[in-house]
Amino acid sequence: MKKRPIIVAYDISRNKIRTRVRKILKEWRLDNQKSLYECRLTNRQAEELFLQLSENLDHKTDKLLMAWLEPHRNLLYRGIGRDRINKKLWVFR
Repeated sequence: MKKRPIIVAYDISRNKIRTRVRKILKEWRLDNQKSLYECRLTNRQAEELFLQLSENLDHKTDKLLMAWLEPHRNLLYRGIGRDRINKKLWVFR
């Protein structure tokens, strides 16, 4: 099965839960920037990771987002980039 780019982001209030989630993501050998991880996964791997992370969250206070990055869409990024589209956002192709 083909791997596709996906991002994993979270907002977790308790340190203990956040540490557990980071440990799971490191076991998957995912690179990160604070609470945002980018990786390439198959659909099945993404489902497995989502379930594994969900089991560790406090569903009253914590948030988890996993979103596929579609290759036919432009990525918007704030910071230094190649093509500037306005003062705050950058497009990567």
